[in-house]
Amino acid sequence: MEFHGERNLWSFMDEERKSIKLPRRLSFGDGDQQQSSSEPENIRSASAARPDIAASEPTIPPRPMSPGTPWTLSPVRTSPSQSLLYHCIASLHRHEGNIFSITLSRDFIFTSSESSRIHVWKQPDCTEIGCIKATSGQIRAILAAGKILFTAHGDCKIRIWNASNAENFRPKKITTLPQRGRFSLFSKKSSQQHNDRISCLAYNKEDKLLYTGSWDKTVKAWKINERRCVDSFVAHEGHVNGIAINQEDGCVFTCSSDGSVKIWRRVFGESSHILTMTLKFQLSPVNALALSLSSTTTLLYSGSSDGLINFWEKEKMSGRYNHGGFLQGHHFAVLCLVALGDLVFSGSEDSTIRVWRREEGNCFHSCLSVIEGHHGPVRCLAVALETENLVRVKGLLVYSASLDQTFKVWRVKVFPAEKVNLVDETAAAKDPQREIVECETSPVLSPSWVEKKLQGNYFQ
Repeated sequence: MEFHGERNLWSFMDEERKSIKLPRRLSFGDGDQQQSSSEPENIRSASAARPDIAASEPTIPPRPMSPGTPWTLSPVRTSPSQSLLYHCIASLHRHEGNIFSITLSRDFIFTSSESSRIHVWKQPDCTEIGCIKATSGQIRAILAAGKILFTAHGDCKIRIWNASNAENFRPKKITTLPQRGRFSLFSKKSSQQHNDRISCLAYNKEDKLLYTGSWDKTVKAWKINERRCVDSFVAHEGHVNGIAINQEDGCVFTCSSDGSVKIWRRVFGESSHILTMTLKFQLSPVNALALSLSSTTTLLYSGSSDGLINFWEKEKMSGRYNHGGFLQGHHFAVLCLVALGDLVFSGSEDSTIRVWRREEGNCFHSCLSVIEGHHGPVRCLAVALETENLVRVKGLLVYSASLDQTFKVWRVKVFPAEKVNLVDETAAAKDPQREIVECETSPVLSPSWVEKKLQGNYFQ
């Protein structure tokens, strides 16, 4: 296990401002810090999307370049009602490989990558306080649940850590799943172990059950108190890419490269699981799931490789999930999803993050903003509520990691929904000049992940 000293993440301020080309390793000299502090803060605003064409967000031509930076200032939206503001408050580029997963606890931010290291940052000031170095291959998935951290490693095993809040961060490994048996010293693999990489994790807090999904097409349930696998079942015909759990009723949702989303329930009084529904509205692989729970409704979201986000609403009486529609806007595959209240955040292969809001009392969604800044596919997201005042203005911290090997922190402010003038918005939508500008502001893509895409392994 390896630990590193404290380092303030705010010192890694958007190195892309210095060069329009690929990100470079940041310099920690005093000169660079002074230059960063003198540059204007990059703040963007976005208005409520048009209800009839929420997939696009045209902008007027950007302002001229500001002195001292090759980046143009943020585009200004023409709508008088600004419903979302955002800006990037930190950007870090590491030459340790791609970040595969981000998870949040009350006190910490954890990131895992193909470097076999788990970096730990303090929340919300993002001071790096430690680093867990593993020797078991790439860490594809991590999950924080209270003071416990679950990590999935390249040896197809899960490590459980005690990551409680302390002045001197020293995580202690509790156990490894599956445990080595007394008579399995010479066996290569335990019968409880996955046969391929573990791609996703989910935790049932009430029953203390950890669910793991794998590329071996199976899902396993682990009883944490007993430290053993209590159920294993073949869930899909392709790789299992995502798992979500309804903490209220214990339903388990899985998605796969076979294009399906499935709902599983535990048999009463037993540890086994049965399939209750198969939701298949997309032909392309499903990469991510997110569950939105409220007092009035329960919605399940799925992001697929065709760029669509399908959603299902739960019937109160029968408990069935009915297809409610889809959110269209991303140009390429949706790789990650986060639902928080009436907001949905989606990261895509098109290198953007979209913020969607569901209207109160119905299932209509509007795209509030398209967050740009990454130069490769947005691989993982995490969102934390920072502030919320009496007028329902939400302050959020959004953490994102891309296959351009950058980790970014965004501060987002979401204002209450306002009525939109449909006539003015429709007329603006037909303006050809705005459509041209929208195409011209596409982000510059990193050749490193483009090459991986051509090789067919950029999601691996």
